[in-house]
Amino acid sequence: MLGRIALAAAALVGTASAQLTITNPSANSWWVAQSQNTLAWTCNTSPYQNYTVLLANSNPSILASPLAIIAVQQNYDCSETITQQQSAQPAGTGYTVLLASTLNSTDIYAQSEPFEIKALGAAYPATTASASATGSAGSASPTGTTGGALANYIPVGMSMAAALALGLVVA
Repeated sequence: MLGRIALAAAALVGTASAQLTITNPSANSWWVAQSQNTLAWTCNTSPYQNYTVLLANSNPSILASPLAIIAVQQNYDCSETITQQQSAQPAGTGYTVLLASTLNSTDIYAQSEPFEIKALGAAYPATTASASATGSAGSASPTGTTGGALANYIPVGMSMAAALALGLVVA
């Protein structure tokens, strides 16, 4: 009996330590409307292989319900560039990104901190030194004009190169 309880407790501890966290956007970073933006998460600690990416807003007059912007996102990418079409939402505050089950979008795996989508043409936040090879990315402009910003996109570039090498990318 005690052995079963110990096994159950060990399983719970293992599950609790594995987590998925959205690192960008956050309360200290934002997206720019109708522009390329970066979504980043802690892929190395995630227990999930893939998920649906949803955009939500606490104000129903801005966004009445969560909007799927990526149907199936693979976890191993660690970050994804959100296209101009995917980020074509009105400027405003109270946005969150949700990572949810691909089969049931109400089963939320992770939720970002509330963030702002600024108007088209607004500047991106400065690059932070917190980006590392552990699967997190800073909030730099996708243009890579700030020093070190290119390092934030290496996981995506590497996964794209691997997909090309395997012939998985269809033009």
